[in-house]
Amino acid sequence: MTDPRVRRVRPDDVPAIVALVEELAEYERARHECRLTTGQLHDVLFRPNASLFGHVAEVDGRVVGVALWFLNFSTWRGTHGIYLEDLFVQPDHRGGGLGRALLQALAEECARQGYARLEWAVLNWNDPAIGFYRSLGAVPMDEWTVFRLTDDALTRLGRDG
Repeated sequence: MTDPRVRRVRPDDVPAIVALVEELAEYERARHECRLTTGQLHDVLFRPNASLFGHVAEVDGRVVGVALWFLNFSTWRGTHGIYLEDLFVQPDHRGGGLGRALLQALAEECARQGYARLEWAVLNWNDPAIGFYRSLGAVPMDEWTVFRLTDDALTRLGRDG
């Protein structure tokens, strides 16, 4: 059963979530790349047919952790899965089971919906996170390399075909 400190995102959580995403970007040494606004996040989470979902972790009524996720699809498994875009618990609240509880809520969502996978990426230098994920039974997909197109390269490819 899900930890009572974890629940689905509500509209009034959005400013706190944006602050947590900014804190995560700072931790990942990429704060300058984070352009998320409360308006953007509110729109994608709460529009009809939303494609981004989230859970938060609360301590004493304050949001201190977040998991933002969306559906992916495995052609090999023939079903959806969850891709965890962001998982973050404020440093002062780590070690108390909130990260595990957020991941457990997503695993329960997978089980409830019949999804085959829960996947995410972690920076290679983030040894504490890697150790935590391994302790849960997660395995690295070392044979895969993530590729990304953004900014000018994305625009060029879209424009020039």
